[in-house]
Amino acid sequence: MASPMSAGRFLDRIRDEGVHVVEVGDWEHHNRNHKGPWGPVHGVMIHHTVTSGSAPTVGLCREGREDLPGPLCHGVITKDGVVHLVGYGRANHAGLGDDDVLRAVIAEKALPHDNEANTDGNRHFYGFECENLGDGQDPWPEVQLDAITKVSAAICRFHGWTERSVIGHLEWQPGKVDPRGFTMNSLRARVRELLK
Repeated sequence: MASPMSAGRFLDRIRDEGVHVVEVGDWEHHNRNHKGPWGPVHGVMIHHTVTSGSAPTVGLCREGREDLPGPLCHGVITKDGVVHLVGYGRANHAGLGDDDVLRAVIAEKALPHDNEANTDGNRHFYGFECENLGDGQDPWPEVQLDAITKVSAAICRFHGWTERSVIGHLEWQPGKVDPRGFTMNSLRARVRELLK
């Protein structure tokens, strides 16, 4: 059982990893907590945005869409490796996913195939949206992958988690493909190296 860290500690931990952070508006209090609790937290979830351009991507993730109010994550990682903090608390990023996957994340074991959507992921995961078209062709610059690795490692280090607590949306919810263009196993290997 892990309580989410405070917004201030979250900011400090990410900055301590050497990541360039931009605070967007009153991000510390921008959340969906009125829809249900945030926590206990068990992991970090990585997404791609299917967008191009830093400003519109950050704006969308902060404000959301007509059918899905923001924030859509806690941080937006743009192609230049900057982490834009857009919300803190419950965010509309994970949606419903597989309870077997959640149990595996908690136990830090190999993930089973996600075959059902019966558990509220917005309650249990920190979420990062990463600027990418998600077509498998749009490149992932090294500086962006480095930032994704560092924010994931920062959260894992704080909570005493291993790299197995970092998952992709495609591993949580049937039908999702994000992030597309790199494998989650390769990202977890990078996180593992940072946690040594």
